[in-house]
Amino acid sequence: MNNYLSLTALFALLFSFSFFSYSDSEKISAYKIDTIASGLGVPWGMAVMPNNTLLITQREALLSQVNLKTGKLTSISGLPKDIKVGGQGGLFDIALSPNYSATHWIYFSYNKDVGKQGATTLARAKIENKALVDWQDLLVTQSISNRAVHYGGRISFDNHGHVFLSVGERGVRANGQDLMMHAGSILRLNLDGSTPNDNPFVNNNKILPEVWSYGHRNPQGLFYNTYSQQLWSSEHGPRGGDEINLVRAGHNYGWPIVSHGQEYNAPIAVGEGTERDGIVSPVKTYIPSIATSSLIQYRGNHFPELTGDLLVGALKAQHVNHIDLDENNNVKAENRILRSINGRIRNIIESPEGWLYISTDDGRILKVSCSKTSK
Repeated sequence: MNNYLSLTALFALLFSFSFFSYSDSEKISAYKIDTIASGLGVPWGMAVMPNNTLLITQREALLSQVNLKTGKLTSISGLPKDIKVGGQGGLFDIALSPNYSATHWIYFSYNKDVGKQGATTLARAKIENKALVDWQDLLVTQSISNRAVHYGGRISFDNHGHVFLSVGERGVRANGQDLMMHAGSILRLNLDGSTPNDNPFVNNNKILPEVWSYGHRNPQGLFYNTYSQQLWSSEHGPRGGDEINLVRAGHNYGWPIVSHGQEYNAPIAVGEGTERDGIVSPVKTYIPSIATSSLIQYRGNHFPELTGDLLVGALKAQHVNHIDLDENNNVKAENRILRSINGRIRNIIESPEGWLYISTDDGRILKVSCSKTSK
């Protein structure tokens, strides 16, 4: 009898939590999931083109273009030969320049082979006749390592002539606080790869001038909201302790001094606690870890219950993590949606129509729209 009551109470609690999570939304979308492409490698980044096609980077150093009407896949040639593939390394993100219609620049991040080691690198190129042309390495970051982990590699733009690049600490914890390295930092550059003269450390000869923020472990999500002019990141913690951060210029995000995670080989905390003066605390932590990947702040109205909220891909936990924010960017609720995708969520982007395109580590590209809404 007691067991029955306990289970009944548990189900009631879960039901009430689920209802409360969406209680501020007038309508909840019925998600419609269509497979746009499959059989790819690890589709790491996506960019919607003006001609109703989708560019897809594959970590295996491949670039493809899929026609969103017909599903036809086309290979794009011209990638550099020095993309170093292995472990977590390879070809990473892709993003159209904010002034793409005038310049046709497409931005890429990748692991560049530098003396048989790897460095997270920002580049740009154009497409002509199914081939990349005018390839330019804009910044080969000072993150060279023979460890094939923690590259970061996400790209975002602020629409004021700047591009942001996340760089992981490459598996070397001390890099997170070493400001004469790019590893463990989020960088801010002009669109041509030069350093903005208003970067926070540009006049400090003890800090690399491209550094915008530091103390990051492995930020694989990066999104600049051009309406609020705020930069968000999601990053992998150690065992537990994944983070979502609201990134501000010149601030320290703590790795490895503070952390919410534990060592992989023992239940021992990493760092010297979870908070410290002078270090910015995360907006959200995940204990246990969900293995965060990319993130966006949804700005459309196709899914009204998501507007203004964060959507984070979960690799290990295999869902889209919906973080319901209030007007002060405080977390009201966490909802785990789109579990039926049944795959490691690598990338999420929002289409001009307000749909979602999602890539999974098993090589699928999915379009998420809604067929109806319900009260």
